[in-house]
Amino acid sequence: MAFISGAFLPIQAGLNTKLGKAGESPVHASTISFVVGTVALLLYILFTQQSVSWEGIKSAPGYVWIGGVLGAFYVTVIILAYPQLGPGLTFGLVVAGQLIISALLEHFNVLVAQQQSISPMRVLGIVLVVVGVVIVRKF
Repeated sequence: MAFISGAFLPIQAGLNTKLGKAGESPVHASTISFVVGTVALLLYILFTQQSVSWEGIKSAPGYVWIGGVLGAFYVTVIILAYPQLGPGLTFGLVVAGQLIISALLEHFNVLVAQQQSISPMRVLGIVLVVVGVVIVRKF
């Protein structure tokens, strides 16, 4: 599922970019994307009868709400970057950024289920992805 969701990201970016161009506003395209996604999730909740712990939500630390802001930032930046960089470079940079920050979060045990120290092989893997991004950019 994670692989499939990742495979959908360039498609979503292309669709959102087209919407942004049609409406002449990347920010409005992001907003529409989130509204459509919200409706889809509400329908899913309704049809699958999902439940929620409102007490748990109320007791969550305030900083967790930043996730929505980061999601809006991500979608808007992708809409702006996609036509300029193309899908390969855009998502190469996305993956490189994700790996670097993920490795740091895991190493310092921040926002993760279990700690995973940075090792030379993990660094090599990240370097290989960054080198891949450079190769995609140059050739």
